[in-house]
Amino acid sequence: MIGKKIKRLRQQKGYSITELGRLADVSKSYLSQLERGLQTNPSLQFLIKVSKPLDTSIDYLLQESKVQKCENSELDEEWKGLIRQAIEGGLKKEDFHEYRKYIKFQEWMREQREQKKS
Repeated sequence: MIGKKIKRLRQQKGYSITELGRLADVSKSYLSQLERGLQTNPSLQFLIKVSKPLDTSIDYLLQESKVQKCENSELDEEWKGLIRQAIEGGLKKEDFHEYRKYIKFQEWMREQREQKKS
């Protein structure tokens, strides 16, 4: 995950692996292995070096892998099926956002009623 993020940022900057390796003072072969997923756990020192020429933060580089792990563990087959059904039924992203707002509003209303009871 981190390797894919680095590769995407590198390509956006227009750097080759060799250029990024030189700018970050890291091994281009290690960088290549990381981007291809052969290496998956770069050191903090490596991330510090690479983040500077990519104009990003270490937190940003690490964040994607945390999000990906969360997505992989929480989006089980049942969720995937429900999402597919909703899309096939014509649900748009905007509809989903509106639905979430409605749910939040309903929760707020419930909290208001409970506070009045107290």
